[in-house]
Amino acid sequence: MHRTFLALNSDPLKTRLDLIYKQANDHITLVKTYAAYARKLKLENSKQLKMFDDLAKNFSDLTSKPSLFETDGNLDEDVLRQFEKEVKDRVKFARLMVAESKENYDNQLKIQKLKDTIFSVSESLGKAKKNGALASSIAAKSIPKSLHCLAMRLVEERISHPEKYKEELPKAEFEDPSLYHYAVFSDNVIAVSVVVRSVVKNAEEPWKHVFHVVTDRMNVAAMKVWFRMRPVEGGAHLEVKAVEDYSFLNSSYAPVLRQIESAKKQRFNFEKTTENVTKDGSNMKLKNPESMSMLNHLRFYLPEMYPKLHKILLLDDDVVVQKDLTGLWKIDLAGKVNGAVETCFGSFHRFSQYLNFTHPLIKERFNPKACAWAYGMNIFDLDAWRREKCTETYEEWQNLNEDRTLWKLDALPPGLITFYSLTKSLDKSWHVLGLGYNPSISMDEINNAAVIHYNGNMKPWLDIAMNQYKNLWTKYVDNDMEFVQMCNFGV
Repeated sequence: MHRTFLALNSDPLKTRLDLIYKQANDHITLVKTYAAYARKLKLENSKQLKMFDDLAKNFSDLTSKPSLFETDGNLDEDVLRQFEKEVKDRVKFARLMVAESKENYDNQLKIQKLKDTIFSVSESLGKAKKNGALASSIAAKSIPKSLHCLAMRLVEERISHPEKYKEELPKAEFEDPSLYHYAVFSDNVIAVSVVVRSVVKNAEEPWKHVFHVVTDRMNVAAMKVWFRMRPVEGGAHLEVKAVEDYSFLNSSYAPVLRQIESAKKQRFNFEKTTENVTKDGSNMKLKNPESMSMLNHLRFYLPEMYPKLHKILLLDDDVVVQKDLTGLWKIDLAGKVNGAVETCFGSFHRFSQYLNFTHPLIKERFNPKACAWAYGMNIFDLDAWRREKCTETYEEWQNLNEDRTLWKLDALPPGLITFYSLTKSLDKSWHVLGLGYNPSISMDEINNAAVIHYNGNMKPWLDIAMNQYKNLWTKYVDNDMEFVQMCNFGV
């Protein structure tokens, strides 16, 4: 009741004046605080600091005006209204200034703005990477004009002079287990020629080396004409065959061939390819045509293709040999089937990256932390292969992977499974990888390698190849071959 009595007897204009003074003083404190913080941030010469100082002075001048009371002690309502308007104008201006400069002083706002910027840049970078990966994949998997020209010239040569290119009888050396045998599976004529030339030029006894080149039906004529026009040097031996020459490789025998031929699997890989690739650039390898080529899976039938051989060295077509490789045949594989260089380091290139360990079949049989190894240069003991029945193991797992839930269509995952616990790790100097994607490999490591491997999209015969490594490949290109010059390989 006492408070009610006081309120009824108080002057409402005086209460209103007190509230105006309080609002003005609060904003004086706010403006002075921002000015002090600006000085702390060493913004003395900034326009912003001057504005805060001027605004604080204006507030102070306003509140120190002569008394608003009349001589009789009562407030003049018109004067109060004018005073209130001036204060409100300055408050409005002060709030506007604070709002405009708040993010310069508010750490939380700065942090949030920085986070938003980082997110935006990261999103743009992610899109750019995916688009770049897509463009790189298209460039890598497209047939260069020069390579197409070379194949056409070679086929034209065969058609024009059929008498020069009659089939020859197989040589005894092709089945001689005492010689050094190589398997090269490819549809790229110039790449195969570089592999063969690099082996022969660095071999101490080239006449003891035998090359088994297998290609597809479309390129077998061109491949044969090349090696008839440019015979292997040093007395080495070479045969060219097509996949179709191995009659046992049919869809009823080879599960992967059945999968490749399946229209359902064709759609799985190629429907909405562009959409899938741009969504997940890391899976691009699993969607390219190379994964669906039988040439990529012939490596699992080596004992059946070469029944009289004991050992064979598998070379990919994107490698260059820099040293004599006969030492590989002398390595004791200790009963293992596959001699390969391991690629794991830290958590990278472990089985978990290639196989689906959420599937119980994979989870029960394999260690997700097991170290992966590389294809590209592999010495195989075919006798141990037959003993361990590796081809049967491969086909069994291919049948289990009919729905592609264990791994995507590719050659390395089934290789890791087939030769699990049957692979002997070789010294890394035998096989240095990454010249098709990694610009940071040391030249000492490369020069010390027996085999260098251009795995990745930047193949040495493409315009996108890395210049620092390209000459290591081009020096083995047969530039004296007339069709190489005619097709402007630019090497």
